[in-house]
Amino acid sequence: MPSASANYRTLLRTSGAAAFFLPAAVGRLGIAMTGIGIVWLVHARTGSYAASGLVTGGFAVADAVAGPQIGRLVDRFGQTRVVPCALVAHAGAVTLLLAGAVPDLVAGALVGATLPQLAALSAARWSALLSGERAAALPTAFALEALANGVSYLAGPALVSVLGAAGHPGAGVLLAAALVVGGGLVLAAQRRTTPPLTGHAERRHAGRALLHSAFLRQAALGLTLGVFFGAMQVSVAAYAVGRGTPDAAAPLYFASNCTNLVGGWAYGGWRHGGSPQRHQAAAAACLTLASLPLTVLDAPLAIGATLALTGLAVPVLLILTSLLTQSSVPRPVLTQAFTWGNSASAAGSAAAAAVAGRVVDAGGPHGGFGVAVGAAVAMTVLALGGLRESSATEDERSCPGPEDGHHQDTEK
Repeated sequence: MPSASANYRTLLRTSGAAAFFLPAAVGRLGIAMTGIGIVWLVHARTGSYAASGLVTGGFAVADAVAGPQIGRLVDRFGQTRVVPCALVAHAGAVTLLLAGAVPDLVAGALVGATLPQLAALSAARWSALLSGERAAALPTAFALEALANGVSYLAGPALVSVLGAAGHPGAGVLLAAALVVGGGLVLAAQRRTTPPLTGHAERRHAGRALLHSAFLRQAALGLTLGVFFGAMQVSVAAYAVGRGTPDAAAPLYFASNCTNLVGGWAYGGWRHGGSPQRHQAAAAACLTLASLPLTVLDAPLAIGATLALTGLAVPVLLILTSLLTQSSVPRPVLTQAFTWGNSASAAGSAAAAAVAGRVVDAGGPHGGFGVAVGAAVAMTVLALGGLRESSATEDERSCPGPEDGHHQDTEK
């Protein structure tokens, strides 16, 4: 059996794969830097964390709302035509923010609304590249996407914070924009792996799949994953501050993020049998069981070990959500489907941060962890529903209908 590293190397040697994946990963690092970069920039200008939080919130909401619309345009006109236009608009929005030419809230919203959905664009290319006989490699491809995302959100905010702490708050936003625009332009230039376009009638018919239960379930899972992330971020910080050791939050986050990378690498690198729905239900159940002790534990070492366990299950859920989203909609609306999933996760994270904050104020960090556990339970219910639906569909296909039975009797 080939090792995990060998499977990833084989995947990246697929013709055209590295040429689009690597620039998309560079651009994704810039995306991970943008939000925290806005926090540093606006705070340096105003001296107010409330103002910086408001602008960052406007950025996040605009990104979540506009993302699926950009995805729809990409499905209609293609990445090569839409992405450069979005990047030019994004560069203009960042320029307005840095120059202070318009109110920060307006500029922040424009930055979010023009942010290209590089993760969705890369995932759509993998789906087109690994079609047919090569589709078995899709879990490894989506694991690679999850790893790139994890590394970006581990390194990006840290890099921006170093620049901000050194007295260069605008440099983080500028560097982020340079990475996004540079990576995005190189990605758009890779015409050979661009997903093929379809006709208007086919797109309109395919759009109905976005209302089917199979896709809506994956979007709902993305939403609940976002709730889990948002509640965890608030609760870990509240736990560390509540113990009088705010510096402890960083190593606790680090423990979860490191095992997150390990879990994604392991799942994507080794071949696995069984249906994706079964794996998703098992991963959601494991996340629920791993999260439950957080509602009662108090020792830092125990909290850190438990967070590390939850980190192993999260990337598996991210990979499988992408895989099942890809299989639940036709190719003409695939980019849009991926962006809806990303927007749902962002919306869940933002909403959970607000809800968990109130719960923590009322009942302490264990109450916030309880919100995260509730999200994990909801994921398990959703995943089990998908497993039951998949099993029922397989049973229907395996049982011959009246006409099939009659045809068999006739042949006999």
